[in-house]
Amino acid sequence: MDRKEIESQIRDFLVEEMEIEAEIIIGEAKLKDDLGLDSLDFVDIVVIVEKRFGFKIKPEEMAHVITVSEFYDYIDSKVNG
Repeated sequence: MDRKEIESQIRDFLVEEMEIEAEIIIGEAKLKDDLGLDSLDFVDIVVIVEKRFGFKIKPEEMAHVITVSEFYDYIDSKVNG
């Protein structure tokens, strides 16, 4: 799966499942501060990512993911690593 497809799938579930407006989902946007995601949202995101991309997320790895771009990087490294 290429990077563009990963970004598209992540953007789609952020809009559809998390009800975030598409125009604010930009690379430098902070997941918590700018997109308004809280700890319960992150639990939902983990479930969605594990189903869509087929790998387990380790909480300690996600602790360093702050921005949308870093989230894309993390998923890309797991899928294509």
